[in-house]
Formats: sequence, C-alpha cells, structure tokens
Amino acid sequence: MPAPREGHGQHWEHGQQWEHGQQWEHGEQDERPYLGAQPLDAQLLDRRVVRLWGPLDDATVAKACAEMMALDATGDEAVQLYVGSTGGPVHSAMSLIDTMDLLGVPVHVTCLGRAEGAAVGVVAAGGRRVAAPHAQFHLTEPEVSVSGNASQLAAWAEHHRVELERFVERLARATGRPAEHLEADLSLSRWLDAEEALRYGLVDEIWGPARGPGSRSNEPPKAGPNRPFGFGPARP
Repeated sequence: MPAPREGHGQHWEHGQQWEHGQQWEHGEQDERPYLGAQPLDAQLLDRRVVRLWGPLDDATVAKACAEMMALDATGDEAVQLYVGSTGGPVHSAMSLIDTMDLLGVPVHVTCLGRAEGAAVGVVAAGGRRVAAPHAQFHLTEPEVSVSGNASQLAAWAEHHRVELERFVERLARATGRPAEHLEADLSLSRWLDAEEALRYGLVDEIWGPARGPGSRSNEPPKAGPNRPFGFGPARP
C-alpha cells in the first residue's frame, strides 16, 4: 500500500484518494477509510470492537455476526459491540442475539445515538449493557414488509406473530419485565432516554458523567481514562 502524500486537500494515486491524512480505497460498492496502514475496521477489530450502525439489513447483520464469531475464535476477552441503529426485521435482531448467546466470550454492548425497534433487543441482550449519556431507545414493534396473495399474507402474519412473541420473551428475560408490559410499550411506541432505559432494565449503566440518581457508573467501559474508544492520547 503506498504511503500517504503530505499536505492537505485531495490527491489521487493509483486509483486511491487521499484527503486530510485519510486514504479512501475505491471499489465498486464501498469506500473504506484508512488511518495509517490499516483500514479503520481492521483497527477496531484489533481492539475487539464491532460496529452495528444503521438499519439491521442482511448485509449489516451478516458482517457483524461474522466479526463477532471471528473474535470469539481468536481471543478470550470480551467483544465490544457498539450499536446505533434504526432497527429492522425481527429475524435480523434474533440472528444477532443468537450469535451473542452462542459465543464463548461475553459481548459488552454500548448504545450510541439511538436504538429503535429490533435494535433495542440487541442492546438488551448484551452481557454488559451501557448507554451513552444522550442515547435514546425507541420501544416499537419491529419492521414488517411483505406482499403476496391473501393466503400468503395470512401465513406471514402468523409467522410474524410467533417471531414477535419470541422477541418479546427474550426482551423480557433481559429486562426482568413481564412480557405483557413490554407488548404494551411496543404498541405505544414509547421513547426512553438513557436514565429511563437504565430504570427500565435495558442497560446496566450510563457511560460518562452521571445524569441522575439512577446512574451506576461514571467511568467509560474498559478503555482507560477519557479514552472510551481506545484511540489516541488521553484528553486533558
């Protein structure tokens, strides 16, 4: 891989673009940022960090599951899963939750930004569950998108009912709340901030300065003082 060229601005070299010290590798479908010699994803994986960002589509879920399985096979330390997701179908969330449950190492989950719908279940299923101070949680029924004739729609409706029932049961185990209570809140499309999520049982602690009497921790999750992601020098 060629070394970055000095200076600011954009430079093109051998089909690659440099911008303000970052290299972007151009492919047909994606652009991967580099800092130094390694892609950012590789640097994060070296630190046993997996990102789950955006909708829970098949590609995102498959990538996150594969990364967690690879980390499980290459070390005994916990996997750090960072979640900021607008949700997706129930089966996507359950694929992630099943993977987390089957790993031989714990998966510590931190919610950054927001977790909506099915993504709430992913956060709640973590071994150690942390919310960023401004994280938001949207309790709402996971997405459904289907088409077909009357009999196909009826079959799908029954399938979705069973899927949703299993999802609620897993969420009930994670939060310690009755399934009926969770079903009601999902139907009401309820929003929770970090403190409310802590009291609700979705997370175990809030990352960063305490925001109220319900906060259980003022320290970042295993990253060193003022370095929650493990990159760069500690901030003054």
